[in-house]
Amino acid sequence: MKNKYIVLSILVLSTLAFGANADSAIWGKELIPNILGYDKEGSLHLGYLFTLLQGTYFKPVFLGVLLGVPAVFFIHYMIIGPMIFSHDRKKIYVFTLFNRIIHAIAGIAFMLLIPTGLVMMFGTTFGGGEFVRACKEIHAISTLLFIVSIFPMFTMWVRWMFVHWDDFKWLMIVGGYLNKNKKPVPAGKFNAGQKMWFWLATLGGIVMIGTGAVMYFQDFKLGILVEYGISQIDFLRASALVHNILGMAVLALFMTHVYMSVFAIKGAIHSIITGYKEEEEVEILHSSFYKKLKKQNKI
Repeated sequence: MKNKYIVLSILVLSTLAFGANADSAIWGKELIPNILGYDKEGSLHLGYLFTLLQGTYFKPVFLGVLLGVPAVFFIHYMIIGPMIFSHDRKKIYVFTLFNRIIHAIAGIAFMLLIPTGLVMMFGTTFGGGEFVRACKEIHAISTLLFIVSIFPMFTMWVRWMFVHWDDFKWLMIVGGYLNKNKKPVPAGKFNAGQKMWFWLATLGGIVMIGTGAVMYFQDFKLGILVEYGISQIDFLRASALVHNILGMAVLALFMTHVYMSVFAIKGAIHSIITGYKEEEEVEILHSSFYKKLKKQNKI
């Protein structure tokens, strides 16, 4: 047993020394699993895929998202510019105080979770050590904050988040953000982009909470999963892969959400602070919702 772990240590140190490349992927597929017995018949055989993605692809893709999405928005802002709506008309009450509090809690959680998650992803770049470990603990604490917000956020907004014919129309014109014309955009209270972010942040967030917990509390008993041939290392690898793939999507859509609310629509951020949207903004960007309010004599 002692010799087994000596050999394993040599292999792991060699991988770190020579970098994550095709050879290390082979180790993930063949050598290390065979030493530990983790790639036996009946397992998920995730060694090769895990080593390949974690060691070769995830970091550059995360970096591409982190730099690429803001670059696209910068170009959009310079060429198209922000949408500006009149502040002289009526204001429409859209978000209740409860909505705004829950959204604020979720926003704070995301602003802590995303940078600390990126620090852990690029831990070696930051030199490891206390800083990365501190980010890991902040990430865990922020998850608790996110849990507080995710369930009320889901229940208070889910009824507006189901797919509607307007969403396909919205996608066809990219929400009207590619021109400066103030033409009514087909959208309800929430547009297709906001709906995508909602489902990713809530249902995707629940999955990330679960997979994150698996990675944080690594020393646990699988119980019934063992009966189906899923070993602890299988479960950990699968959790890490799912967590990172969802993390890329969360990073991209969170930056999109921030850009749209802070920069793309001038003054839009105030609606989630005060609860009120400008009438012209609702009339143009949420035209179906505006028509419904007019029909109900709520404007």
